[in-house]
Amino acid sequence: LILMFFAFPAFLLGLPPSPVPLCLLPFSVLLRLSSILDVPFNDADIEIERAAKLSIPEIFECHGEKFFRDKEDQVIKRLLKERPCVLATGGGAFVNTKIRTTIKHYGVSVWLNADIETLWNRVKHKRSRPLLRTDNPRQTLTNIYTDRIETYSLADVTIESLGKSSLEEMANLVIKSLLDRNDLIERA
Repeated sequence: LILMFFAFPAFLLGLPPSPVPLCLLPFSVLLRLSSILDVPFNDADIEIERAAKLSIPEIFECHGEKFFRDKEDQVIKRLLKERPCVLATGGGAFVNTKIRTTIKHYGVSVWLNADIETLWNRVKHKRSRPLLRTDNPRQTLTNIYTDRIETYSLADVTIESLGKSSLEEMANLVIKSLLDRNDLIERA
């Protein structure tokens, strides 16, 4: 199982647009990776919304972040136990020690790291990021990235997400990086 997280969207591992919650480039990278590996793609946030019958912003607004994080933990555990897949998570998932331990136990984490400018360009017009609904969302993004980077660096594999790489190039880079780490392939 390969887990990729990106910091906000729901992805491999990375901040909002970087993580491969994939909608933007990162999300698409995960979909391409899933296709190349011929395994299902799952997005934890979509599964959480489905279970709660609310959008992520609505969950935050009605029930708060703690409720969301508890549901996120339950959904990720279920998805990781079901079958091999590429799993996209939001950036906050990997920060959660319980989820990070589960990921380590059931799969391989990949962090697609992007610089703040790239991340900002991917999310600045999105209203679907509850943590960025502030008076200064760019500064909030920068603060979140700064707060999380040390934890993100605990991922099994880190790949610099170069904004100019094609989906195919990024997916192949992820696969190559995993193959270069025999210890991870054997564990997964």
